[in-house]
Amino acid sequence: MSADTTYDLNWITSVDDHIIEPPDLWVTRVPAKYKDVAPRVITEDDGSEHWVYEDVKNVTGGLGASAGRKPEDITAVGFPYSEMRPGCYDARARLEDMDKANILASLNFPSLPRFCGQLFYEAKDKELALICLKAYNDWMVDEWCAVEPGRFIPLAIIPLWDPLLAVEELERVYEKGVRSFCFSENFEPLGLPTIHTGHWNPVLASANEMDMVLSIHIGSSSTFHRISNDSPFMANFSLGMIRPMGCLMDWIFSGLFQQFPNIKIALSEGSIGWIPWVLERAKQVYDTQRHWVKKGVALGNVGPVQDYDMRIDTELIDIYGDYREHFYGCFIDDATGLSMIDVVGEDNIMLEVDYPHSDTTWPNSLSLARQRLDDANLTPEVQYKILRGNAERLYQFTPSDPPKVAQVQ
Repeated sequence: MSADTTYDLNWITSVDDHIIEPPDLWVTRVPAKYKDVAPRVITEDDGSEHWVYEDVKNVTGGLGASAGRKPEDITAVGFPYSEMRPGCYDARARLEDMDKANILASLNFPSLPRFCGQLFYEAKDKELALICLKAYNDWMVDEWCAVEPGRFIPLAIIPLWDPLLAVEELERVYEKGVRSFCFSENFEPLGLPTIHTGHWNPVLASANEMDMVLSIHIGSSSTFHRISNDSPFMANFSLGMIRPMGCLMDWIFSGLFQQFPNIKIALSEGSIGWIPWVLERAKQVYDTQRHWVKKGVALGNVGPVQDYDMRIDTELIDIYGDYREHFYGCFIDDATGLSMIDVVGEDNIMLEVDYPHSDTTWPNSLSLARQRLDDANLTPEVQYKILRGNAERLYQFTPSDPPKVAQVQ
């Protein structure tokens, strides 16, 4: 861009928000014979609500429907839909809430299916699971995103139980305009093969060919880091970056970027302040350890080093280059990471609002973001990249013109 370019810094494109699925999403979209086993909401005698799928009951809401509540009013117990902000589950109401926080566009992860569709993978009836999964993707594109084109970035889920079916679904939703899908930070805890086995190569090959972004949300392994069995919950909760940190290292040393050079990965809700240190440490390990590791010398239970040289050409690994080429860090509020933007990369970070979760900055999202960007002494060009430019480029998304009803902060 030319030196006299004026950057509109009054809008955010958020790459991590969440939908609390409306109660009728599946029962109105599956064949009649499945209505009694498809995901549906039931109300108990005490007024509490639950999602039920097959014979499993899931509690709704809680931390997932916290927008607009004071921290002291948030509870881990589910809120009924009547007590949620309508923006949690209704797209038009969501747009009103987005306008209040100067959020121009939003990418939303699922809630009931979980962050990469684990619910349908765990289901007994895989025929029904595939119907429900496709119904979710169609609803996401044809109804949620279609309410106002240019405001919502579509995000799909895939059938985790069959990579070839996953490829078919990726091709199907690609034709509907989807350019990103949910993927797991670590498949092993789910009982699935890891990225190192070749099991996921058909999916990765499709993503590589179609330039579809792997959106990998914290918690997509259905696990959360625990320091010890009796560690305080808030101590464990403070270390949420452990999973995306492991994901980043797993991919960089996997050799997969040599096979699939177009792969792009967004580490959703992982923060960015840890990235400079872990890259530095990885470079130290690479420079000092790779020679004896390549010889196949075993080292306790650290890993199968005897197979290492068969999987990876270590001389082609470029720690910092691979990060800059393939990864995007996503943050809600991270002054530390912004202070190290020379390492994190001005082209590799994106902003999240996390509506309607308990970490959300809504409705003060823009004012807080602008404060952090100003404190980091970033130029208008770099601020624009972080606020929205990087996200719109990565997700190949053209937002609509900013709504005139919103208040510029």
